[in-house]
Amino acid sequence: MKIHEYQAKDLLRAAGVPVLAGRVARTPEEAASAFTALGTPVCAVKAQIHAGGRGKGMVKGGTQRGVELARSADDAARIARGLLGQTLVTVQTGADGQVVRQVFVESGCRIARELYCAVLVDRRAGSPVLIASTAGGVDIEEVAAKTPELILSEPFDPDRGLGGYQARLLASKLGLPTASWRSAEQFFASLTRAFVHLDASLLEINPLVLTEEGGLVALDAKMTFDDNALFRHKDVAALRDEAEEEPAEIRAAAAGLSYVKLSGTIGCLVNGAGLAMSTMDLVKLHGGAPANFLDVGGGADVKAVTEAFRIILSDPHVKAVLVNIFGGIMRCTTIANALVEASRTVGFKVPLVVRLEGTEVEEGRRILAGSGTTIISATGLTDAAKKVVAASQA
Repeated sequence: MKIHEYQAKDLLRAAGVPVLAGRVARTPEEAASAFTALGTPVCAVKAQIHAGGRGKGMVKGGTQRGVELARSADDAARIARGLLGQTLVTVQTGADGQVVRQVFVESGCRIARELYCAVLVDRRAGSPVLIASTAGGVDIEEVAAKTPELILSEPFDPDRGLGGYQARLLASKLGLPTASWRSAEQFFASLTRAFVHLDASLLEINPLVLTEEGGLVALDAKMTFDDNALFRHKDVAALRDEAEEEPAEIRAAAAGLSYVKLSGTIGCLVNGAGLAMSTMDLVKLHGGAPANFLDVGGGADVKAVTEAFRIILSDPHVKAVLVNIFGGIMRCTTIANALVEASRTVGFKVPLVVRLEGTEVEEGRRILAGSGTTIISATGLTDAAKKVVAASQA
């Protein structure tokens, strides 16, 4: 689950991480009032969407960027008016962009340097890791690709936390003045504690700024959380903004399905995450592009599988659907009955390729054969991938 910048900063402030004062505004008038209340000569007015790259992002069809500086209340209202209700396009939103429904008006500070830091899980190390770079305020992916030596990392034990020596070592490598090392030690310790305590999967600060006064401040904040741990954090779960999420993914979650929308043209309905990934890999290998990841799991019934078809077919980009089921807990007869039911209630307007193997496979195939539905049968996974790619391109 993702949250907005202003929500992340509320959580960080509570955890002892230095952030600037700011207010959320949903109208130009509220933005003007926020500027006046903050009482600083300059404020930043920031579009609040679940995507990075807002500083370089541009309102679709306009010249307004996603983050701009205001030097008066009227200025703040003007910038907010140019963002609210508009579609902001960034490197992370894709060409479709995302609608801006609120802005964050944040007080300014005197910046000496811009840095980068983040906390994430390093699966190879089997631990969380604090990473940092002197290249702040820019696309970190570009830095990692072109100058990986600028990326510094410090793995740490989640129970013990980040060691003071690790924080000081990182401060030294970042070239921070020694007078700022204590501030850096406190900042990094609070940041890593917040990451562990909140069961976050990513906590990114870009830029992290060194102020002219020598302190460190999180000028931006991006947080995502482990969905499986949200039951422990009701306050965090309450921050969810469904308006920022893919409607089909919300619908799938309500049906108990694991669904992620992708940009391809071949819908995939598979049982088991590993098999789903393999299916998508083979579709890609044979020249296709998956339109989604969809794992119906092992306990789905006819109703859930029918809903899965509805979700897949609601995507206008889908030109063919591949059903790949290995019957274990999920019986092939369940899928076959669901296919027949979906054909009757939803209707298949695109080619459907089905590969069934496992428990009750012969009976499942008989159900499909006698249903009168137009289905392309496949004898194996490679055969299924080839057939669905060909069907999508016909």
